[in-house]
Amino acid sequence: MASNKKYWQSVEELNENSSIVETLRNNEFVEEIPTEEFLGDKEALESSSTSRRDFLKYVGFTTAAASLAACEGPVIKSIPYVVQPEEIIPGVADYYATTMADGFDFANILIKTREARPIKVENNRLTGAKVTANARVYASVLSLYDSMRLKEPMIKEKPATWEAVDAQVKASLSQAAAGGGQVIVLTGTTASPSTDKLIAEFGAKYPGFKHVVYDAVSCSEALDAFQAVYGERALADYDFGKADVIVSVGADILGDWQGGGYDSGYTMGRIPKNGKMSRHIQIESNMSLAGANADKRIPLTVTEQKYALVKIYNAVTGAGISVPAIGNAAYEKAVAAAAQEVAKAKSRGVVVTGLDDVNAQLLVLAINNALASQAFQPGAARLVRKGDAKAVAQLVNDMKAGSVHTLIMSGVNPVYTLPNSADFAEGLKKVKLSVAFSLKADETASKSVIAAAAPHYLESWGDVSIAKGYYGITQPTIRPLFKTRQLQDSLLAWSGSPQSYYDYLRASSSAWSAGKGWNQLVHDGVAVTEMPVAAAAGAADFNGAASKLAGAKKANGLELVLYTKVGMGDGQQANNPWLQEFPDPITRVSWDNYVTVSKFDAEKLGLENWNVANGGLNGSYVTIEANGKKLEKVPVIIQPGQARGTVGVALGYGRQAAMKKDMIVGVNAYALYNNFNSFQDVKLTKEPGEHEFACVQLQKTLMGRGDIIKETTLKDFNAKDASEWNPMPQVSLDHKEVPAATVDLWESFDRTTGHHFNLSIDLNACTGCGACVIACHAENNVPVVGKSEIRRSRDMHWLRIDRYYSHEDTFAGDDHLKDSTSGLFNSVSTFNEMEHPAEQPQVAFQPVMCQHCNHAPCETVCPVAATSHGRQGQNHMAYNRCVGTRYCANNCPYKVRRFNWFLYNKNSEFDYHMNNDLGRMVLNPDVNVRSRGVMEKCSFCIQMTQATILKAKREGRPVNKDEFYSACSEACGSGAMVFGDVNNAEDPIVELKDSDRAYHLLSQIGTKPNVFYHVKVRNT
Repeated sequence: MASNKKYWQSVEELNENSSIVETLRNNEFVEEIPTEEFLGDKEALESSSTSRRDFLKYVGFTTAAASLAACEGPVIKSIPYVVQPEEIIPGVADYYATTMADGFDFANILIKTREARPIKVENNRLTGAKVTANARVYASVLSLYDSMRLKEPMIKEKPATWEAVDAQVKASLSQAAAGGGQVIVLTGTTASPSTDKLIAEFGAKYPGFKHVVYDAVSCSEALDAFQAVYGERALADYDFGKADVIVSVGADILGDWQGGGYDSGYTMGRIPKNGKMSRHIQIESNMSLAGANADKRIPLTVTEQKYALVKIYNAVTGAGISVPAIGNAAYEKAVAAAAQEVAKAKSRGVVVTGLDDVNAQLLVLAINNALASQAFQPGAARLVRKGDAKAVAQLVNDMKAGSVHTLIMSGVNPVYTLPNSADFAEGLKKVKLSVAFSLKADETASKSVIAAAAPHYLESWGDVSIAKGYYGITQPTIRPLFKTRQLQDSLLAWSGSPQSYYDYLRASSSAWSAGKGWNQLVHDGVAVTEMPVAAAAGAADFNGAASKLAGAKKANGLELVLYTKVGMGDGQQANNPWLQEFPDPITRVSWDNYVTVSKFDAEKLGLENWNVANGGLNGSYVTIEANGKKLEKVPVIIQPGQARGTVGVALGYGRQAAMKKDMIVGVNAYALYNNFNSFQDVKLTKEPGEHEFACVQLQKTLMGRGDIIKETTLKDFNAKDASEWNPMPQVSLDHKEVPAATVDLWESFDRTTGHHFNLSIDLNACTGCGACVIACHAENNVPVVGKSEIRRSRDMHWLRIDRYYSHEDTFAGDDHLKDSTSGLFNSVSTFNEMEHPAEQPQVAFQPVMCQHCNHAPCETVCPVAATSHGRQGQNHMAYNRCVGTRYCANNCPYKVRRFNWFLYNKNSEFDYHMNNDLGRMVLNPDVNVRSRGVMEKCSFCIQMTQATILKAKREGRPVNKDEFYSACSEACGSGAMVFGDVNNAEDPIVELKDSDRAYHLLSQIGTKPNVFYHVKVRNT
């Protein structure tokens, strides 16, 4: 039965003649609500007196309108291939072998591309690949998409064409050839046979032509010493895998010393095999990566390091050079013991140094020749870092005198990096024509007449000989993004040659490609010839060099040691947000450089570090004075392990030109790099104010928690049962102590079918270099959040490398102190003390990522089942399900989950690479970009494992035993990380898991992780 009842929504509808009713019937919103004006204006919103009721009304209307708009969906513009390139298959990655050589970093690598976009760097593992990638090399792919790059050549800061550039340069060269002055080509170390040959041919027609090689961070003294002994300007190479005793005096052999890349050989001897491992003794001032990994570290001033080197020289060669004693008696004794150890090791010993002193470098050559060291390889000498400090100084004088007519620069930025940059800038004004090939309008290019837009190395052809006998090809992996041109093509054009650099390179490489052909050489990226025989060591006055070192005078005040961070290097990539946010392995500070001071000297000067309520780290300021120059308002880090009487400052910061605002951080320490010497006498003066650091790790010590980082000595490792040095934690079951691994709170599933992934991390092989951190960023689209968010402990790194100091002199001492503590008040007092590291502590590194627990506590507390366990051992995250409760993060004992507090892409508040179309080209399409309000974490690179499985399936075969990789395991040049399938009996991961050294992190809580670690063994 139909109802005749009439319903109405408002009293106004009872009035049949109402105009309001008619209007509402046709249009729900009579006029547009200005919510965007109101809610989008921060100042208007803060000053508003709007009532709560009105506010909710606005929000209600806005939400409804937004919902209607959302129904339309975003417009995505796609451009299909009209003619699809043969080598590109959408959705399938291509790999190209190439070589990076920017004058500071050199590495043989592979480039992963997707739809012709380079998105990731990987290591080239073919025979002949000389140097593996470090953090900066991995980050270099992002520098390709730097929005601050030069898009076209500039003449007097105005856009120009290459034709105009060519005309002006040719005219200038003609005037120079007619006697107008010198023509100079100033480059960094090219290590390129074809480029050096081309430059020589280019300059042959100009009288007084010079090719000056300038490295921002000089190895000039080492080059001079090697040339004096072997007759060639090069650097001796070393294979630390062939040494039983390594003594390093001021050389960070795991950092940037001599171009880096020594970690793989070093760690070969650091993993105990057949009861043996190498012994590493580090003598240094700053706490370095090498010092942190050494078995014995002796902190000395630079002057005392020179004395120590003479003592080692005396012990090895039998010379009797008189040398002063080291001030600290314990360190004097330790140096004497080290000298005896390396002398006793004979050919299985090696000594290296990083001292900027030609006499120190001569002594090292003499010592290694006297030992007949197997690790010392002068025949395969390195051809990197070949800058000539004397030639650079002469060039500056010639420029100021007005005798340089045409100056062509490439790969250098002397206005920023030269300690006397003001002199260079003054001389640049007197040069008739200055041309700077540069990726950006940097400090030098912006002051040059012509800023020649140079291509990125991923857009370029080239060749590189990192060491004698090794050859690598650089090939473009993408068409040039902008109107750029290489120096080499320009030199050919200015010489009147119709030849392209590609043709020139191909002809020049014939000696190397003869064995495999050009195409195969480009495919492999590397080639090796028969190793050259080392020239016999020439006669040199080694005793005289030792006497000069022994006569070194101690500093009147503090000794400054300049160094390069493994993240920032010489500062070329200072506009790279991945590197700016990369935490320094030692201090764990990002977005800054600072002066490192020992606790002893800090107390004398009244300098402090302290933590504040939001978890941030603050510190004092100082002014540094050296050689009449000042660096003002430099923040202070009190660094455990810093030698008394010394301070350290990192180079590469303080860039100003062609930088995004947030990237302009730190101070330019090159101003103190007087005479290209890393060691200077300085004075520190405390300044008012406090600096806010972005530090990702505030806890500094383990506080005796030996179950997190387990370690033992080589003696105990060989003599005792594994149950003593790798004990299984005990838990209570039915009032009895039983091994933790035997107790489960849940029933376990059968995990023997199909693939099951595990990750092995060897604490003996992990050097803390952080290459894995940047590789993880690139592979998984990890966002950059900036200094302010890092300071609030909101970093988004999926992988962190915890660094711990000991409170006592050793971690064993920490364990003993903790175990001997009893009583409530005594325990509280002791544990408070143990928060503070020793002045000269032991150091340990531990990479930590999601442990992919088989009994994951995060999975049981998620109210929407956003996180769950996969059959292959991976802990999954369904981002669309996640509502951001963060229960999982609270319940994770490893604290590896990250929460997106904000939208980090397409957001002007986070103006990094994800905020512009060019920067987003680096994103990996296999991994979605997460939105605001979700948890994210390590996925064991599930996109990589699935791609490997699908590839094998398409080819109709099982997956090979060593085919599985994660981003971190692929990036690890030291071999510390190994990823694999434990259900494949042939996979190396199986043997590693069964090792006596294997243990799980916090195994007593029963999470059953799929990541396991190996006990650290120290050869003390």
